[in-house]
Amino acid sequence: MNGIITLTTDFGLSDPFVGVMKGQILARFREAQMIDLTHGIVAHWPAEAGFWLARSYKYFPRGTLHVAVVDPGVGTQRDIVSVEADGHMFLAPDNGLLAPLTSRVAHPRIHKVDLNRLTPFGIGPPSATFHGRDIFAPLAAEIAAGRCRPANVGEEASELVPAWVDEPEEASDHVAGVVITIDHFGNLITNIDAALIKRFHAPLVRTGAHEFALGRTYGDRQPGEYLALINAFDVVEIARAEQSAAEGLGVGRGAPVVVTER
Repeated sequence: MNGIITLTTDFGLSDPFVGVMKGQILARFREAQMIDLTHGIVAHWPAEAGFWLARSYKYFPRGTLHVAVVDPGVGTQRDIVSVEADGHMFLAPDNGLLAPLTSRVAHPRIHKVDLNRLTPFGIGPPSATFHGRDIFAPLAAEIAAGRCRPANVGEEASELVPAWVDEPEEASDHVAGVVITIDHFGNLITNIDAALIKRFHAPLVRTGAHEFALGRTYGDRQPGEYLALINAFDVVEIARAEQSAAEGLGVGRGAPVVVTER
């Protein structure tokens, strides 16, 4: 571990939840370097967190610990899991959040956290509603500081809860996916990777009654004009130059998107 901890939550920044998690980490590991990946995940939707985490972790140094808490099942019998993959460590509830990651990497090692084995690390019984503070933050500190390995607190597992959103469907004449997230600019970001549509010479992107030719970048259109493109995370995106495609089209998360030959 290199001491870097990224945080991904649906907590927002108007409440003290994120700050309290950071306080718990620093109370145990003062040298921790914490980076907010995002706290703007839409509430209660692990699929969005899993999408961003699977496509963002590689921009951090190997040895980084990535903590993701989007946890509508907090306080229930759902598991907490760690995943070692591609030189990184991930800690999250087992609710489909990490399934997109494990489907994209080779030989992930999964451990399910046994709460009864946290006592030697000074992690006591948690509250019913804030495991980010009571379990994830202290456990992250112990792991990042090198005092704890996943095998110390849980048994190895072979699989995770499946993702909430299916992987894109590939057919001979199309690829079908969904809008997985909407960014700050109102761009509709899909789960369709660029590699899936390379076979199309002139891709056409459809959602609902709307269709867009694949362009290169936002500035190639006049303000207010729509386009589809491959964004910086190598997925298909529907955008509107200098405006919000989400508002203009009335399209939200989960909307079907199909790419075909024009």
